[in-house]
Amino acid sequence: MDEVKRTYRDVETETKKGLRGIDGTDAKDAIGNAGDEVRKDLGNAGDDLRHGSLDRDADKETETTVKTETTWPR
Repeated sequence: MDEVKRTYRDVETETKKGLRGIDGTDAKDAIGNAGDEVRKDLGNAGDDLRHGSLDRDADKETETTVKTETTWPR
């Protein structure tokens, strides 16, 4: 799913750049393009961070389960 979102962001950014350049380029276009790039990069970084944190949470749950099962009084 992250790859789909990443591809969507890339296409969206490139489309906006192309549409801004139709009538020539000026400072507003450059600022808009820079803002779009920042938004895209932050979105991708957030997806990567969230994906990494979910893996760590899954490891913690497994460790907790193992500890609970091994320390359960019988």
